[in-house]
Formats: sequence, C-alpha cells, structure tokens
Amino acid sequence: MPHDYPIAPVPFYSVSVKDAFWAPRLETNHTATLPYNFQKCEETGRISNFAKAAGWIDGPHEGIFFNDSDVFKVMEGAAYSLRLQNDPRLDAYLDEMIAKVAGAQEDDGYLYTIRTIDANAVPERVGKTRWSNLKVSHELYNVGHMYEAAVAHVQATGKRTFLNVALKNAELLLKVFGPAGIRDVPGHQEIEIGLVKLYRETGDQRFLDLAKFFLDERGRANGPMLGEDAHLRQDHKPITEQDEAVGHAVRAGYMYSAMADVAALTSDATYMAASDRLWANVVGKKMYVTGGIGSHHQHEVFGDNFELPNETAYCETCAAIANAMWNHRMFLLHGDAKYVDVLERVLYNGFLSGVAFDGKHFFYPNPLSADGVWAFNKGSNVRQPWFGCSCCPTNVVRFLPSLSGYVYAQDGDTVYVNLFVGSEATVTVQGRQVTFIQETRYPWDGNIQLTVKTDAPVYFDLRIRIPGWAQGCPVPGNLYRYVNSSGTIVLNVNNTSSALKMNKGFASMQRTWHNGDVMTLQLPMMVQRVLCDDRVEANRERVAVERGPLVFCAEAVDNGVGVRERMLNDSQILNADFHADLLNGVMTVTGGGWTLIPYYAWCHRGNTEMAVWLKRNHEMG
Repeated sequence: MPHDYPIAPVPFYSVSVKDAFWAPRLETNHTATLPYNFQKCEETGRISNFAKAAGWIDGPHEGIFFNDSDVFKVMEGAAYSLRLQNDPRLDAYLDEMIAKVAGAQEDDGYLYTIRTIDANAVPERVGKTRWSNLKVSHELYNVGHMYEAAVAHVQATGKRTFLNVALKNAELLLKVFGPAGIRDVPGHQEIEIGLVKLYRETGDQRFLDLAKFFLDERGRANGPMLGEDAHLRQDHKPITEQDEAVGHAVRAGYMYSAMADVAALTSDATYMAASDRLWANVVGKKMYVTGGIGSHHQHEVFGDNFELPNETAYCETCAAIANAMWNHRMFLLHGDAKYVDVLERVLYNGFLSGVAFDGKHFFYPNPLSADGVWAFNKGSNVRQPWFGCSCCPTNVVRFLPSLSGYVYAQDGDTVYVNLFVGSEATVTVQGRQVTFIQETRYPWDGNIQLTVKTDAPVYFDLRIRIPGWAQGCPVPGNLYRYVNSSGTIVLNVNNTSSALKMNKGFASMQRTWHNGDVMTLQLPMMVQRVLCDDRVEANRERVAVERGPLVFCAEAVDNGVGVRERMLNDSQILNADFHADLLNGVMTVTGGGWTLIPYYAWCHRGNTEMAVWLKRNHEMG
C-alpha cells in the first residue's frame, strides 16, 4: 500500500474509555443495544431470511429487500464489541450467524436473500434479474456492509470464516463490473467503503480499483439514473466536478467518506479538491448547529443552500454517523482541527440524540423544534423501539464501540489528542511505547489532564486540539457565530504555563517527554449565545445556546407550553449548574425563567414541545 492517510488513528481497541460520560454509553451499547438489535432482527425475520436462502427452513422473504444490511451492521458492532471485551457467548452466536450467511450465499458468490429465496417473488422495482435496477435494489449496499463486518470480525477473532464469504462475493463483483463489464453505480453508496476495507485487510489492489470505478462512473451516463433520480443519488455529474451537497444525505455522506479514502490511498488531487469543495458547502451552508445534515423528510435529502428548517428538519441519525465518519477522514487527510470540531459537534448533539439512555429506543429524524403534535419520528413524536426500515438502530450499534478510535491519532513522532474523553491509550513513538492517561469531566467542565507514561525519555510533538468553540468560532466558516467572547485558555506542562503555539487548530508541544509528565488544559466553559447567518430564514431573530461542545434546548416540561414563541432577552444572565439526579446527570442552563437542557437529552420525559432556536429579544429585560 504505497499511499495512505498521512495521519493514522490510534485504533479503537488500543484506547480504553474510562470516563463518566462515554463509558456508560459504551457499556449500554454492549449489554443492551447489541443484544436488543439481534433480538429485533430475529423477531422481524431479518436473520431467518438467511436460513431460508440457505434452504434450511421454508418460507417467504420477510421485510424490506435491503434488510440484509441491518444484520451485517449489527454483526459489525458485535465484532467491535468482541475486540473490546471477551464474550464467549457472543463469539459463538456470531459463528452461528456467519454459518447462516455462508449458507445463503450462492455458488458463484452472489448474496441477496430476497432473490435467492424466490427469484420469482422479487418486487419489480428491485429488478427482475441480478444488477438490473441498481439504483433501487441495494444489492451492492448490502454487501458493502457485509465487507465491513467481515473485516471487523477477522480482526477481532482471527477467524476467516466471514472474510471468506466477503471475498467470494467480491470476486464475483470483479467479474461482473468494470470498464469491460457492467458500467453502472449503486443507488445507495456503501460498497465503496466496504471495498476499501477489503483492500486494507488483504492488500489486493483490485478491490481499491473497483471502489474507485464505482465512484468514477457517477455522472457518466452509463447507468439508468436521469433527472431527479440522478441528483437524489449523487449521479448528476462526475464526482470530481461536484461542489454542492445534493440528494439523500446518508448516501452523500458515505460517498464523501469513500472519496476521502480513495483520495488518500491514490493521492488523487482531483478527489481531494472535490472533497474540500463539498465539505465547505456542507459546513458553510447546509449543516445544522447540532451537526445534523439533511433538511427534507421527502427523500431524506439536503435542501438548497441555507435551507435549514427546524421543525421539519430531517437530520437522520444515520446521516449524523456519516457526517462523523467523513469529518474524521478529512482530519486524517489534512491534519486540521476544524474537521474534529465538526466531528465533536455531531457526536455530542446530532448523533447522541438518536439513541435513548436505555439503548433500546431511537430517533430516526432529529428535528431542532417540536410542537408535541406532529409525529415526526416515523409516525411517533417520541423515540421508538424499532422501525420497518431500521437502519438507524443498527448503525448506532456499530458506531458507538468504534468511538474510541476517534480520540487519538498519530503521524510519526506527532501525537494528536482530538477528543476529550477520559481514557488510556498506548502508542509507539520513536520506537518506544508511550501511554497517555486522559482524565476529565468533559463535557461538563473544560479541565483536561493528560499524564505521559514512558520507560525512557522520548521526544515527540504532542498536539492537543483547542476547540473552535473555545476560540469564539462555533463552526468553521460563517454559518454560525457567537454573540459573546470565548474566555481564556490555559495550558500547563508540569504546573508551568505553556504558550499556545498553534498549528492548524492544535496547541503544539514539541519537547522531550519524561515518565510522569503532566499536561493540563483549561477550556473556558462559558454559556454562549449563537446567531445564524440571516440567509437561514428559520433562524432570523432567533438565538441558540451552547456551553462547551453541547447545544442546549428548551422543553415544555421545564418551561411551560409555548417554548417556541417565548423570548430570551439578550441581557439575561444565564447560569450553568450540574444536576446529578436529572436525565442521567446533566448540566442545565437557567435564567429569566428559562431552564435549558442538552439537546441530546430531550424527549426522555415524554412527548413535549422543544426548541433549540429561541426567539430573541434585543430589549433590556
């Protein structure tokens, strides 16, 4: 592999999360969300579809034609969990699952249960024959998720059973698609990410080439996508010419992630330039203050530039995950903290709101305003235990256990601290093992302590992110801005003040580090008012409230009915206090009769009105 990202993440399995905020969520994911997802996949026939395709049991295909993908995502999450902690029962259950998947695979490698169970009963819109309607069928989307799960499984267990299934299928794709074969692209991107992971695991250049082929074919008029369909699926023009995020937000986020992968692995400057343009468009004109993307319920798509309605915001949980994946890759490509700033905003707000504290109830959309009447969440206005299309619950279960892989990164003798998560990580620098012990109560306070453990002095550049929110910039660009200043940042090494030598948003500390050295960072956790670009009609004369990385909201349960019409005075002093007995422990922001809670925690006390953007009163009050 001659090319790759210049920066490498410290793998999630090399980072032990020990803090009071994320560690309980990771445990809930392992003990509740993961088995619950498998249970629901069993109950809804998603898993028995594989047994039917294998000929082990009789019966018709159950559910949506792309339900195979849900099973693969849960299996990926299970593999990550196995990598983090020994679980013989889960290991054995996965073996049984893999046997069913292998049994469902046809002799030439094809794997798509709805067609294998009964080719004559396949819905017409899926296509009468293999690959005949890729814009709808999800045949490639499904197996892309399988590739990701198979790579995760072999890396967690050393067993090649699942990987062999994936490789057999990939060999079929190599025979079918390409310049001399079928020249068409999937309607829902994902196969590209999966192929890149197969390439990384095997070193087989053909998989990377096929991933690039699928990307390069977009906008080439070789497939059936025309008109609105083309924009919906990002097939309206070649990807290297795209400069505005359009269409289905999850599909776009997956495609942009794959573009970053291919840019890194091939050093393709046109891919890099396109990725940069698309990122600037999303962050500067199409992203919600929560980090959510996708403003329309119809077709789950981006709106026009600056079209960011609140009550009808879609902001799918899957789209938040895709946005996080993309921004992490952009950081690895460019080494700039601004990408991690967006990643962090997504993690604590747009993503985290999508899963309840119990790990068993979920939001599909994540609006920024609710009237308590409209059933925005697929027929409900509270988190639901499952959906007919349950891509979001199954995405959550694979994303959370990989979270620790976003905390640290390394480029030779440069070590990055990206996220503030109580944790322990070990890396090799200058041939020596160095352990970092991070202690913090983040996001409730801005004090971070990092202790270095090494058996001998070692020189390296420690770069710790100074968040944009601590420097007066909520989001890169001009879409959002603060009313007030950001406060003072204090950096110390061994109790001695250290100047902030900034490098792309990171405080850089180049020195010889000794065992027991301690770096402390104090970030100003002020309550901040946020204003939006006036071109966003929904937010004119409105103000949002943040503290640290958290966006806050008002619920009727705390503030009475009509929270979306009440005024917040500019002059009103707002205070923050921690309440251990409220919503699993949260900071609230209060003042002037208002009580605001973190956005991620809303709707845990029943159906309620909610607003992130509050009416702004410029008058003294």
